[in-house]
Amino acid sequence: MTKRSFRTNLLGATMLLIPALAPNSAYAQAAPQPQGEPAADAAAASGSDANYIVVTATRRATTLQDAPINISAVSPQELARQRIDDVKSLAAFTPGMTVADTGPGSTGKIVLRGINSGDSSVEGASANSAVGVYLGEVPLYLDFKLLDIDHVEVLQGPQGTLYGLGTLAGAVRYMPNRPDTDHYSVDLHGRWFGESHSSEAGVNADGTINIPIVKDHIALRSTVGYYDNPGFMDYNYLLRQPGVSNPQPVRGTTAADGSFGTPAQQAANFYSKKDVNYEHTFTTRNQLLLEASPDFKVYLTYAHQITKTQGRQANGAGVLGTGKYEAPWRYLEPTNRTSDLYSAEFNVNVFDVAQLVATTAFTNQKIYTQRDNTDLLLDLDYGYEAFPEFSSYNQATSKYHQFNEEVRLVSTHGGPFSWVLGGFYNNMRYGSQYREYVPGYPDWAGIYRPDNLEYMSFVNTRTKEKAAYGEGTFHITKDWQVTGGLRYFKYDAFAEGGTDTPLFSKYTPYPLVVFAPQRIKSGSTGKDGFVWKANTSYKFSPDLMAYFTYSTGYRTGNVNRVAPCVLPLDPKVQNVCALPNELAYGPDKTRNRELGLRGSLFDRKFQFTLSGFIVTWAGVQVPSQTVNGAVGITVNGSTAVSKGIDFSGHLKITPQLTIDGTYSYNDAHLTADAPGIVVSSGVNYDAFAGDRLPGSTKHSGSVGATYTYPLTEGRDIEATWAMTYTGDIYSRVGLRGNGEVIPAYTTHRASVTYHSPMFDVGVYADNIFDKYAVTAVENDTSSYNRARSGVVERFYAYGVLTPRRVGLEMTFHYK
Repeated sequence: MTKRSFRTNLLGATMLLIPALAPNSAYAQAAPQPQGEPAADAAAASGSDANYIVVTATRRATTLQDAPINISAVSPQELARQRIDDVKSLAAFTPGMTVADTGPGSTGKIVLRGINSGDSSVEGASANSAVGVYLGEVPLYLDFKLLDIDHVEVLQGPQGTLYGLGTLAGAVRYMPNRPDTDHYSVDLHGRWFGESHSSEAGVNADGTINIPIVKDHIALRSTVGYYDNPGFMDYNYLLRQPGVSNPQPVRGTTAADGSFGTPAQQAANFYSKKDVNYEHTFTTRNQLLLEASPDFKVYLTYAHQITKTQGRQANGAGVLGTGKYEAPWRYLEPTNRTSDLYSAEFNVNVFDVAQLVATTAFTNQKIYTQRDNTDLLLDLDYGYEAFPEFSSYNQATSKYHQFNEEVRLVSTHGGPFSWVLGGFYNNMRYGSQYREYVPGYPDWAGIYRPDNLEYMSFVNTRTKEKAAYGEGTFHITKDWQVTGGLRYFKYDAFAEGGTDTPLFSKYTPYPLVVFAPQRIKSGSTGKDGFVWKANTSYKFSPDLMAYFTYSTGYRTGNVNRVAPCVLPLDPKVQNVCALPNELAYGPDKTRNRELGLRGSLFDRKFQFTLSGFIVTWAGVQVPSQTVNGAVGITVNGSTAVSKGIDFSGHLKITPQLTIDGTYSYNDAHLTADAPGIVVSSGVNYDAFAGDRLPGSTKHSGSVGATYTYPLTEGRDIEATWAMTYTGDIYSRVGLRGNGEVIPAYTTHRASVTYHSPMFDVGVYADNIFDKYAVTAVENDTSSYNRARSGVVERFYAYGVLTPRRVGLEMTFHYK
């Protein structure tokens, strides 16, 4: 079956299964199960009002209105209304969050409140983030789609007391809907859309079924989804025969003189592939509830997701005359990501004194990538350009295996004092195999290496983290509470790795691809410490509360994922490795002071949250490069501060018309000089106090309107419009080392939907005006149009915003 016919049949099946949609029905489920002592008014909370979403970030169920901490939440209605499928689309509607649109090949790097020191990247990132990501109770490095999610909680600011795993800047929690032992239900959802600059249509389809197996005791909830999103980036200069085809037929004394040649030369050397940054994602999450009684429940979860794409969502910034949606690279660049989660969560009532929550989880992720490696080797200046047909590609396979367990007791005995006690353990193992190939070069150089293998490395790391924590809350009066918390953490990290250069090494003559013992080294690091929190809040009225928080957060140090150098270095071979002082780095910590106001005014017609914060950051983990081979590593250096305000508001102008808005101001910069932390073209540049941190906006915001026109018999027509503003971003700290400003941009989206009790059907458009915007920068301007012996490097890249989508959306709900 061809791709086009598959899409047509999938859409046809979706149309038959989904005659239409119930109002937000695919997402309108019950609030999450209370954790510990339920909030007094949680049962009366309304999910349609922004401040009355039930949240559990404090490990107790409470409404957002009554949560005395710096937290925002996105309701299931808003997730559906704005077509928020993942964290990248979530950021536009969450104050203080920045996530660059880097396409399906990566998870996207989450930056909260400017706590980021790394360069921007068109590849995205999630590992070693300053933000903890959780699916319910499970910390993970995965990016499961936001299907069948009750709501999303975003905790801004350090969260080191109740949460571990890198909550240096905050945490993001995806809270799934739970199985229901009383009611059978089916939710089906589908989208069909066209995308500008793409030659094919896109189809998304997902469904959720809830099956009560034994009433009041056993239920199964299963969600399955498939995303077939078209690409829009064209690779028009792929080599027909690597090692024989000429990657740049016309050389010149300057970059301006070089070109891809005449039409005849292009036809002889290149072929093209359209829309290579497509997304094919299959995802499923399955939960089994075993409930012996209301006092003993077990949730067993299995989730699986696989994502495939064939190219980066990036262009070459116009190098050699290429266009906005055209990539200059010589090889296809596929990425395959497979993720699995297995978890068991026990909820036990302990003599009506406390609730025991014990969670055990295994998560696995395997990532395969291939990239055009030519420009890296040209940039390292090994003289490979002397071979006229020189090109290179790399292949990498990375595996993450994570086991974590958490046990906590949450008091339920009532009274003015409540408490939480817990323990946490996490074991994270990472392994990678990396290879670089240079087709045709060994024959040209007179080296016998038929497999064209030029460089290889492996790295295996293990990080174990243990923690014990506790929080206590005392209600001095009915309206005034004080909370204090403490967490002790300890981690140990170990790395082993090796490198070799088969073209020149005496250890790996063809056909060997194994690592000699002499080329393998190891290293380790570890540390322990405390983080703490103090919080107080006062309710001036049932609809107006102020809070103050002083909290600290931490991120573990680790070993760098680079093979250690074998000393003394062999000057006759390519050394790509870490020196002893480059093997590991230490933890960094943050301290947060925040004053917030949360309220519902004018008979709840206006709901808002406003907060101001100052976060100081010590031991900043900064990206750097090894002396040998310029491999990316992390080092500790300097101090920084982030200051700003966050605002979100919901205004009901009339019963039919509502306005929602967010705004963030964030000033994140160094507070001490940082000598030599920026590396550009092998040169180290100093950064200075006052230099702005990269990767996040200084100003960002959104505003949206929803108008509902009521019809008869529970039906209505809903029209929505939203505008999001993403402010400018620095690609590097202080723009040092050829950094640059990534310009601000504004996008618009809209929809019109018909709702009935069982189905919805609507039309929508995202990025209505087809805005072209740069979302990230790879490398820096020093490598743009740089020529070596007439060969122009294509090392520099721009990440590109997803263009306009216009489509049809339908949902069906049965219960």
